Amino acid sequence: MSQQPVPLPYTDPAFVADPFPFYRQLREEGPVRCAVLAGGLEAWLVTRYEDGLAALSDPRLSSDVRDASDPRLVQQLPTAERESFMRNMLRADPPDHTRLRRLVSKAFTARRVAELRPRVQAIADGLLDTVVPTGHADLIGDFALPLPVTVISELLGVPVADRHDFQRWTDDMTRRAVEPPDPAVVDGAWRHMRSYLTKLLEAKRARPGDDLLSALIVARDEEQRLDEDELIAMAFLLLVAGYITTVNLIGGGITALLAHPDQLRMLRDDPALLPDAIEEFLRYDGPVNPGIARFAREDVEIAGVTIPRGATVLIASAIADRDPERFPDPDRLDIGRRDNGHLAFGHGIHYCLGAPLARLEGQVAIATVLRRLPHLELAVPPGELRWRPGGLRGPEHLPVTFTPGGPAPASTTPAPPPGTTVDTTTPQPVPPSGGHA
Repeated sequence: MSQQPVPLPYTDPAFVADPFPFYRQLREEGPVRCAVLAGGLEAWLVTRYEDGLAALSDPRLSSDVRDASDPRLVQQLPTAERESFMRNMLRADPPDHTRLRRLVSKAFTARRVAELRPRVQAIADGLLDTVVPTGHADLIGDFALPLPVTVISELLGVPVADRHDFQRWTDDMTRRAVEPPDPAVVDGAWRHMRSYLTKLLEAKRARPGDDLLSALIVARDEEQRLDEDELIAMAFLLLVAGYITTVNLIGGGITALLAHPDQLRMLRDDPALLPDAIEEFLRYDGPVNPGIARFAREDVEIAGVTIPRGATVLIASAIADRDPERFPDPDRLDIGRRDNGHLAFGHGIHYCLGAPLARLEGQVAIATVLRRLPHLELAVPPGELRWRPGGLRGPEHLPVTFTPGGPAPASTTPAPPPGTTVDTTTPQPVPPSGGHA
């Protein structure tokens, strides 16, 4: 079956702000569509839920970009030490993926993550203490960004004071636009990041702490379960993946509530809906958009369409999660939606390892905003919000106003609303046996 590639209109501000009408048209035209993505790369978009669910567990679809036939995919990665850049869980297949994931999985179990709740709550309150008296804030720069950065930095043992540097390097390496990224910028960012991580790991070898990076150094030096490139790649992945999508989950979720006042009122009136609300934000307008990339090891047929060996396959979770065959009234935000087995965290062996932590941070962050910022409103017309153009979706800034108040109660961390004590394991109709990583 021959198809003319459909360009995704990243130059259209209306598409960047709301791509879902265009996505709906793509899905209605066919279950698998050849499309031109940001940077001019071509990919086969899997647009329907059942096909996407199956594709995420299909062993014929690889996570390793070296299985791609389009050389531009590898060329967009840093040229300096490119192999070490790719040696992380996100780009590995079994057996390497199994070994690497096992090394860090214990740090992200539901029980271990639940133990972080008081600290996450304290960080959230501390950030809002700064803006609450003023009556206005940018909820991305002032809150949604520093919250997960602080959490993952503490978990890994990274100095929070360094966050501005690694955020800047991460932006240079992950930003997607209409034109391909400048190789010199990507290379420079990776060299800075690798140098930083190398020095950080050396410092932890000399003075290990009770943190995840110190544990990985033991696995490298004493147990021989990592080599040095894998150690650096693992540190890079955990640091970057540990915050970047959660920023968009928090910012996108608050933006969705402000655009749907009835849902905002419902959540304020019944905080026990928060776990379901987080799942709905992930389904309705999740942080990964259009979806999750794989590469065909051989010719693969999906929904009657033959995808050639080496082609990029994009399991378009953002499109599939609005499939009316799976979700009734899919274009409606419904924070009370129950049967919400979205694909935002993937499926199969690559199911997102950090999903419990992302859920916890999202719940704490949004609950704290709703509790401490009364009469919350956008400070600009919705059309003036700027959205990230491709790959990772979320508002770049979220200016808001609210009624000024005082600091959080100094007694104890507020108890979570009823029903959220086990929210990090929100049931899914497919087993959470893997992750994006």
